[in-house]
Amino acid sequence: MRFFLSATVAVSIWLLVNTATIATATAQYFPFGATGANSVYDRDVISFSKRYAPGQIIVSFADRRLYYIAQRGRAISYPIAVPRAQDRWEGVERVSMKRVDPPWTPTPEMRRENPELPEFVPGGHPRNPLGARAIYLGNTLYRIHGTAAPWTIGTNVSKGCIRMHNAHAIDLYGRVRIGAKVTATWQRFRPASNVPNGPINDLAGMLGFN
Repeated sequence: MRFFLSATVAVSIWLLVNTATIATATAQYFPFGATGANSVYDRDVISFSKRYAPGQIIVSFADRRLYYIAQRGRAISYPIAVPRAQDRWEGVERVSMKRVDPPWTPTPEMRRENPELPEFVPGGHPRNPLGARAIYLGNTLYRIHGTAAPWTIGTNVSKGCIRMHNAHAIDLYGRVRIGAKVTATWQRFRPASNVPNGPINDLAGMLGFN
């Protein structure tokens, strides 16, 4: 009887400890219930300047948002992580390639900065920093990609790439085309408002927002 009680107590303690560990991991990697700014639910159809043609991507590092022009005057707005101060850049590129579960090879500079980095991480690996999808920009090393660290969205952490929640990267991947124009800028954009109720909601439904 004494052994049985001891075993029961031990199992109960194990369950409590490991349940807490699992809950912590879930909170880190799957931000269910996180509905605020920069969460995976922070995605909107918004009013946007009509000067941009449908299919273009506008990356505003200042806003920490990526805008995909869905139609003239309307864009899908996604939160992003942006470059560190020492890695700032801007310019116009074209989408040159798209990859599902992209592999990652750190550059020599990255490995000098952090010698613990592996030489190569295969696509689909849970610690692959490119996440589930990657959209390559011209002949540069810059990419729009998912991330294994969703808590970094909204911060200045990258070496030049544009990080998105994996769900958002998958969504954008399905919309953007090879050759699409991508403008990366530190300009701020101040869209008039979120899409109001009414006929525009048809666009939101068409884009998978309902």
